[in-house]
Amino acid sequence: MSQDVVRVDEATLFELLTVASLFLVALFGTVIAYQAFRGYRRNDATSMFYLAVGLLLLTLFPFLINVVVNTVTDTDRIVTVFLENVSRLAGLLAITYSLYGRH
Repeated sequence: MSQDVVRVDEATLFELLTVASLFLVALFGTVIAYQAFRGYRRNDATSMFYLAVGLLLLTLFPFLINVVVNTVTDTDRIVTVFLENVSRLAGLLAITYSLYGRH
């Protein structure tokens, strides 16, 4: 495992605020995605499904990737950043498809 692990009781205020903001982005993104998914189920609107998937890929998945990759593996930070960016790109593509794609 990585030697630069930060314990909560040793974290600076900035580090705590960074983690809290990442968590809040994931939480609110998931709530909005859930509402979009409910819209998909209620109206059978495929565009709402792609919007929900895009929001999850844009908000929740980068957070989960960061936590899981940094906790389970001992990879370089650049790998984590790459995986987060791929998730965000896929999310933006799904949202774009929800707006402009053929449904």
